Amino acid sequence: MAEILSLREAVERFINDGDTVALEGFTHLIPTAASHEIIRQGKKNLHLARMTPDLVYDLLIGAGCARKLTFSWGGNPGVGSLHRLRDAVEKQWPNALEIDEHSHADLANSYVAGASGLPFAVLRAYVGSDLPKVNPNIKFINCPFTGETLAAVPSVRPDVTVIHAQKADRKGNVLLWGILGVQKEAALAAKRCIVTVEEIVDDLNAPMNACVLPTWALTAVCHVPGGAHPSYAHGYYERDNRFYQAWDPIARNRETFTAWIDEYIRGTKDFSEFQQKIAQAKTAEAK
Repeated sequence: MAEILSLREAVERFINDGDTVALEGFTHLIPTAASHEIIRQGKKNLHLARMTPDLVYDLLIGAGCARKLTFSWGGNPGVGSLHRLRDAVEKQWPNALEIDEHSHADLANSYVAGASGLPFAVLRAYVGSDLPKVNPNIKFINCPFTGETLAAVPSVRPDVTVIHAQKADRKGNVLLWGILGVQKEAALAAKRCIVTVEEIVDDLNAPMNACVLPTWALTAVCHVPGGAHPSYAHGYYERDNRFYQAWDPIARNRETFTAWIDEYIRGTKDFSEFQQKIAQAKTAEAK
């Protein structure tokens, strides 16, 4: 059953050094606040998993939290590269990063297999692709029924999955809507699951065919309004495109990146204070 906790307490109790951690959310509902709290608490040696690593993983990698990345695409959406990811892979700064690259279809199936308690996923994929040449975790098997050659990949079963959602009720049930990505599968595949939400309500009033994650499948629910910024939360706020654009010059240089996280993440007590500090900086720039 999910406990309703502060994000600080949830990260402290349920994310350990060396864990495999999946922060999932596709296009919107990206758990930015949780990534900040992981950095504040100095979590180390994490094996990060995510279908589309973007700014949240650029932050975690640049802050020295990661030892390995399992992923299916990486970049600053609509802008360009993730410079902290590139620096870690190419120059081992701030430490070496092992990469485990897959296709989107592959990693989505790996989460489904993990949620189903299976050791691996099977799919039609990688014909003509060079990824199997550089990733030994992509293997091929023959179907015992048809003889067809199929790709097989390990299931993803995180120690901890972290997602952001719109609502939770006071029992810890969580409601998501809009583009879902693999949040449901990642939550069900994990040993522990932390969910940050925009609001906690008495009744979810879930519409027909909504995605509701039951409290028994979750570990902690944390009230963090705006916790997906700069991504959007459908029905609550829009994507902050300027933040993504501004991130490129910040992350491009080691010194500017370190100064930014020291001021805005390590230098704030929580995501609410971070939001206030960012708003003040925007106001000062506009003058």
